[in-house]
Amino acid sequence: MSEATATPERVVPVRHWGRLAAGVLAALALAALLWFFATNDNIRWSAVGRYLFGPTVLEGVWVTLQLTVLSMVIGVVLGVVLAVMRQSKNGVLRWVAGLYVWFFRGTPVLVQIVFWFNIALFVPTITIGGFSVSTNTIVTSFGAALLALALNEAAYMAEIIRAGITSIDRGQAEAASALGYTPLQTMTHIVLPQALRVIVPPTGNETINMLKTTSLVSVVAAQDLLTRVQEISARNYLVIELLIVASIWYIALTTVASVGQYYLERRLSRGYARGRKRLTAGDLLRGLLPIRTTERRPS
Repeated sequence: MSEATATPERVVPVRHWGRLAAGVLAALALAALLWFFATNDNIRWSAVGRYLFGPTVLEGVWVTLQLTVLSMVIGVVLGVVLAVMRQSKNGVLRWVAGLYVWFFRGTPVLVQIVFWFNIALFVPTITIGGFSVSTNTIVTSFGAALLALALNEAAYMAEIIRAGITSIDRGQAEAASALGYTPLQTMTHIVLPQALRVIVPPTGNETINMLKTTSLVSVVAAQDLLTRVQEISARNYLVIELLIVASIWYIALTTVASVGQYYLERRLSRGYARGRKRLTAGDLLRGLLPIRTTERRPS
């Protein structure tokens, strides 16, 4: 048969009925769960709406944001120092940095929060020269929470930054050395800027995790979001309603952080991901529907 009279190739769709069934069942289960909560007479949704933007709750949200930002800033700065120490040729610096990471990653952050809150039990006063001050005056509940979160985060950031540094080819540092760069200049001007592409994604994840980890400081009454809603529920006994309020705020904050992380990663990946297809709402929708592929018959 000549090419002019050949019949067009037939497209054979492949139907994935199991995938469709699983998607339908998941959607039904989610709808049933939402309906259960929405129609549950034991939950006073009016109270949720009333306290969601209450001044006390908003003050707790502000403290949570302060703890998150300050802890991450201190953790990143100290993490850079520890990561550079881990890469140092000085054995003592490597040992000290490794011991720090080992200790703070090996103990629960909740234990560290309680420890710093009770540090005045064995260090009652802080003396510098002839000046002396009570430890409780400096290490308040907020200060203890910040110390614990920041020092703990520094241990994790040190490993993240170290992984980013080691991902850069050693030839980069050797070339910088040949051009007359000092080790510090090589690290700050050559290695770290390139390592950001590896460091930023896990740092974003750590920030999102920190937003939720701040809820642990409620054990020392640091006046964060969870502490505030617990204080309110202790007075009006609306425990579930106030926990829903806190959950809504945590979800909202982590969502904003996730969006910021996405755009920051996208900006840093310019020049490395040319031609990458942009994710659209249609792509997300097609992930729930049967995918059709085309099969061509051999000519």
